[in-house]
Parts: sequence; C-alpha cells; structure tokens
Amino acid sequence: MLAYAAGDAAAFDRLYQRFRKPLFGFLHRGLQDASMVEECFQDVWTRVIKSRRSYQPSARFSTWLFQIAHNRMVDVWRRQRPNDSLDEMLDEGPGLPDTADPSPEASADGFQQQRRLRDALARLPLEQRVAIQLRLERELSLEEIAEVTGSGRETVKSRLRYAMDKLRQHFAGGSP
Repeated sequence: MLAYAAGDAAAFDRLYQRFRKPLFGFLHRGLQDASMVEECFQDVWTRVIKSRRSYQPSARFSTWLFQIAHNRMVDVWRRQRPNDSLDEMLDEGPGLPDTADPSPEASADGFQQQRRLRDALARLPLEQRVAIQLRLERELSLEEIAEVTGSGRETVKSRLRYAMDKLRQHFAGGSP
C-alpha cells in the first residue's frame, strides 16, 4: 500500500490480486446477497483507492482492509434491518460456504461434517461468527480482530471462547 501511495499503480494490482478472493469471501459470508456483496466489494476497493494518499501503516494492510469491509457490512446490516433488535440481528445470518473437497475421494461423512460445521457456524451470533472467521480464515491476532471489529481485546477473546464452546456443544450432540 505504501508503494501504491507513492504512485506505483502496479502495487495496487498486486494488492487487489492478493486480497480480492479473501475479501469477497468475507463479504459473502457476512451478507450472502450477491448484489450487496458486489456493491460492498466495490465500495471497499474504492475506499482503498481514495485513501491512498492518507494511508498510515498503523497495522497490517489486511487488518486495515478487513476493518473497512467489516464497517461496510455493519452499515448494510443496519440499513437492511432498521427495526430489528440487535439480538435478532446477531442470532441470524449466513454461514460459511461449502468447503468440502470436491475430489472423488471425498467421503459422504466428510461432506456431512462440513455441513454440520456450516450449520453450527450459521447459528452463532454474528459477532462471534465474524471473530471466528477472522481468526481461523485470516489468521488475525486477537489485537487485529479487535481493531477490525472495533472491540476490545478481551471482548474478542470472550467471543471466540463462547463461539468455540457453542461449536463443541453442537458437535457433542446438544444444540448451541
């Protein structure tokens, strides 16, 4: 990003190629509506372009990028559900896309486990699901997740702990 800020247009292409799929996946899992995902995706990259000259590397670029994406998703959720309570909004939401191995060797049992995991993740409150996504898929630290979500480190730690407890409970046979 610093190279792009300094006028290297090819640096933006490298950033886009590196982060377009993870960013799109993050937005898709958070919104699931194709038109909203595309709109947010474009908006995030537009904000990156507009912030080129003012960008300050106070965190990793990926943390900064996903913070923009998270904030944009929150804006969409608020606009879509202005009359819903926060609890209702957090209890609903999309899960992870199917990541089962498409190879012929993939077993039906593996597919069912993936489906159970997606279902369990979809039942998590939104804040816990976002924290899990950022931790497991993007491998962000607690501090980076806190920065992306605008939460405290201990809050993120609690969300991750509660999410893991609910996932364990789900797979042990009880409902989270």
